[in-house]
Amino acid sequence: MLPTPTFHHVHLNSVNPDTAIDFYVRQFESTSRTTWGGLPALQSPNNVLLLFDKVDAFPPTTPQSAIWHYGWHVTDVREKLAEYKARPEVTLMPLYTEPASDGCVYINSDTWPNVGDVLGLTRTQIAEAKAQGIQPKGGGGFAYMRAPDGTLVEYIGDHPAERFNHVHMWQEEPFCAQLWYQKHLNAPAMAGRVSPMPVTEATCKVPRGTDRTWPSLTQEGMLRTPRAGVMFGDVAVQWYAPQGSAALVSSRGQRYDHLAFGVADLDAWVAKLTGEGVTFLEKPYKLGDTRAVMIEGPSREALELVEVK
Repeated sequence: MLPTPTFHHVHLNSVNPDTAIDFYVRQFESTSRTTWGGLPALQSPNNVLLLFDKVDAFPPTTPQSAIWHYGWHVTDVREKLAEYKARPEVTLMPLYTEPASDGCVYINSDTWPNVGDVLGLTRTQIAEAKAQGIQPKGGGGFAYMRAPDGTLVEYIGDHPAERFNHVHMWQEEPFCAQLWYQKHLNAPAMAGRVSPMPVTEATCKVPRGTDRTWPSLTQEGMLRTPRAGVMFGDVAVQWYAPQGSAALVSSRGQRYDHLAFGVADLDAWVAKLTGEGVTFLEKPYKLGDTRAVMIEGPSREALELVEVK
């Protein structure tokens, strides 16, 4: 079996790549400006890139594609939050703590702690936490900011080192998508993001949960079940079901244009994916001093395979 690809880059459309890269270098000190394939890029210490195409107008974000946001590990999330509060270029994103309320925090661990394995509490669980006088745990947790071009960035601490950590997505059928990535890209399932009961391609369609949970980036709360994901080296690619009823659209041309994975033998991967009936958006093409192909994922996300020698 071909080895799991590495996570290579997130490809972004930006009205000003230089400004965007300057922003990231300032907020995440471990990153550095570089170029790759003739394009401006940001490099994380685990060799993951943000790669930029310059566009004339702000790239569209609606209708919704499968790509939601990406995130970094940081060593001290509270120290980072204090720094970001003092920087006018950073827009911090509040996490609303309960329904029908303006109450919010900037780090999830500043509200009631989780119950079970879902990252949030339902209305009923919030009422129970209030009644029992349960207090926030504090410490590390997840938080969000807006970056240039309106990009949503999550930062998570406290971790041993700063690095690019994950891409968070939407998938119309989360467990079916997990099987797709396992079958076609040989990606192992992410720990803690698998169905409690084994699923197959015949049984992977699981109804979306109906209980909204908080904290949430929106006041109406989030639907967080089912959830699934896979790993590409030390980068998680994980997802929830979409929050609305509209079908997800292609990511091409949007703010988050596509995700890219590194492979050693592109021809072998083309043969494998062709034999498995995967949709090719672009057959092998030159990319800088190497080659790549573009395929379509299970919820129309564009995925690039880049030959890395």
